[in-house]
Amino acid sequence: MTTVEADPVQTGQAVVSLDSVSKQYGSGSNALLALDKVSLTVRKGEFVCLLGASGCGKSTLLSLIAGLDKISAGTLDIGGRHVSLMFQEAALFPWLSVSGNVELPMRLRGVARAERKQRAEELLDIVRLKGFGDKRPHELSGGMRQRVALARALAQNADILLMDEPFGALDAMTRDILHDELERIWREQELTVVFVTHNVREAVRLGDRVILLSSRPGRVIEDFPVTHERPRRIDSPEVAGQAAEITDRLRAEVARHAN
Repeated sequence: MTTVEADPVQTGQAVVSLDSVSKQYGSGSNALLALDKVSLTVRKGEFVCLLGASGCGKSTLLSLIAGLDKISAGTLDIGGRHVSLMFQEAALFPWLSVSGNVELPMRLRGVARAERKQRAEELLDIVRLKGFGDKRPHELSGGMRQRVALARALAQNADILLMDEPFGALDAMTRDILHDELERIWREQELTVVFVTHNVREAVRLGDRVILLSSRPGRVIEDFPVTHERPRRIDSPEVAGQAAEITDRLRAEVARHAN
């Protein structure tokens, strides 16, 4: 197992590179192979969506990229870049205000109080929550709490934003609005995003590419470029058509695994 650090990238160069990465939990007869020889490259500024059946290793892959877990074999290279991870649940601290939650990563880095307060205000403005800094999480809707979680992720000044089904628990209308907001922030902040979802249309709506993983152990079995003009609508014929193609491939993979 090796981990490589690279020089800072130029536009279009790889910021995440996995070469034959495997992840195994346990050993011997109790061993579970979650990922098997995954090779994947994500370039600067790309929005890449990971798709696959439940248990295929999508979240495990994010954890490896985030450095929360170690690879068992292969090479993982993020070039020493900063990564932030956003989960399906907002996971806000209820005793902190909205601003306090956004400031927390900066407090942990030792950022001065005045500077972090100013930055928190800027980030809340970016996610369209200006004026909500004094509220507590329980006073916000689910969509608003996810906006706070996104602002907190952005407060980490990360080059790579990892998102693990961040909109999965939201209603369709709120999710659609947040798709627009996320796309706007991705462009304005010049982020690189790796986004896990179970929703095929969501993947086509948001992604530059959709990476389809096999059932356990997870392997990359298809890389679908998404070239439809932005902004996209989740119910547009173009999105629906490509989503149907990917769904057919996913169903075939699930059926193969079931047999």
